[in-house]
Amino acid sequence: MTGLPDNLRWHKSSFSNGNGGACVEVAVADDGGRYLRDTKDRTRPAHYFTEAEWTAFLLGVKAGEFD
Repeated sequence: MTGLPDNLRWHKSSFSNGNGGACVEVAVADDGGRYLRDTKDRTRPAHYFTEAEWTAFLLGVKAGEFD
């Protein structure tokens, strides 16, 4: 992957274990945004979300919007 900051610390989702290979990793950007990537294929580009977008996503998950 090119173009990503060198200081990113990737964290694997706690929901990624034992679910048929649907694994993702998240890293916090310096500006508070998040990078999201596929653990199985790290050669693919990471997706970037602003802090507001990430917060809205988390609130939606907690509210059951994606169930």
